[in-house]
Amino acid sequence: MEMEVQGGLQPFCRHQGMGAVIAISTNALMEQLHLKYQQKPWTETLKLVHFCMDKPLQGRVSNAPDGPLLSCMEKIQRTLNAKSLFSVMNRLESLSKQKGLNAHISPSGTACYITSDMFYIEVQLEKDGKVMDVKLAHLGEAPVVCDDLVQHLRMKNYDAFGKILEDLSNLYQIPGNSEMKAKGYLALQALEKDLYSMSLLDRAQDVNRVTEVLHGKVGHLVPRTGGTSMNIEFYISPYQVLEAELNPGSQVCGTKTVVTVEGTDTLHKLPLSPLLVDSQAGEDGNPAFLPLTDELSMDLPAFFVLKFHQPIPMSSSSIEDIQRLTGIQITGLKLAPLYELIVQSTLKEKCSEDLSTHKSCFFVSLPDCPKHCYLINKGSEKSDLTGALVSKIPFSHPKCVHGVIEILRHQVAYNSLISSCVSEKHINEDDSELLYFEVVPHKNTSFSVFFLHPVKENLACEKSSVTFI
Repeated sequence: MEMEVQGGLQPFCRHQGMGAVIAISTNALMEQLHLKYQQKPWTETLKLVHFCMDKPLQGRVSNAPDGPLLSCMEKIQRTLNAKSLFSVMNRLESLSKQKGLNAHISPSGTACYITSDMFYIEVQLEKDGKVMDVKLAHLGEAPVVCDDLVQHLRMKNYDAFGKILEDLSNLYQIPGNSEMKAKGYLALQALEKDLYSMSLLDRAQDVNRVTEVLHGKVGHLVPRTGGTSMNIEFYISPYQVLEAELNPGSQVCGTKTVVTVEGTDTLHKLPLSPLLVDSQAGEDGNPAFLPLTDELSMDLPAFFVLKFHQPIPMSSSSIEDIQRLTGIQITGLKLAPLYELIVQSTLKEKCSEDLSTHKSCFFVSLPDCPKHCYLINKGSEKSDLTGALVSKIPFSHPKCVHGVIEILRHQVAYNSLISSCVSEKHINEDDSELLYFEVVPHKNTSFSVFFLHPVKENLACEKSSVTFI
């Protein structure tokens, strides 16, 4: 067996006393390995490989001193198609340890228990390694069957299974003892019940998903099931709406946020039981909540968060509006020109490869129309229109969610409009029939578009303001 590196077989170096270095060719090294292990039985070698693969990776592979070896072990784990009972058990044990969890095999050898202080997962297997059932139990609760975990393991999707293990562990990353962590989980359950009740307010029986996404009080809500967190889909672009109408039955995915709880260094008063009074909205159309008394709440080193799969560019004014609404600061923000952030996020989403975000001139093709060239005036950090990439929004009361969702919808609708002027194409060979436009930002969600007047020989300007109805 030979290891080939870029440029062919490369020599290795061996240090020998007083800093001397002796070069060893790959062939010579492999010959030494053959001589060393030719007397070893295959069973011992197999045990050694399993022992090495069973060790959890500490930190990022690239930062480890033996990075190449750990990288190879990780690739082996991903490549091996675990089919037998023995190999599936080893895969589950190894994955559990990588996520900082414990794994135990039942005496019968057909069940694997992945455990922590706050929850456990039971994986039932058949003798041939096929997954029969997966159950999840939080502290003090009866185990429930998790169809999402069953599906991931039957499809050998260990990355998705590992991500759920991480999410479950993160639920309990709250400072304090087990009782404090359990209270944090109890608060999350109370929030989820209130949000689900809010999603039913003023909801018609025949409402379609797109209407619910764009106009529901908390968007289109999917409750937490098994190891998958509750998520809220709150915006879908006009292009996606058109695609859904042209392709009935297609599941177009809009912008989503995940509802969870996180530990903090400061105390926040969180509800420990549902606060929504009933399923009917108040006179002002907003839900009515019980007061947050000491009997219904508790000061915990945690808060609720809406987490995004990808950071959302948000204007400084939108961020300030959300902070006033929730009473909690969004930390870790780095201010920059908002349009620069929108361009950066759009290019990252549309292109598989990294493109320079310093470009501000983009060519967009429209059907039955001359090509457009859009110049995005990004402004500067000193201008009024700055923003930041927001990954999560903290809050402590369910009443905040409706207002936050409205602000998010408005911001994402604005981002969607500006991003329609951005493309990965920066160079155009034939510019004889191009129509040029300059997009200039203003305060709030207003902007101007400058272009050459089609009749007169001068510039024309059209000013627009985005409102979300």
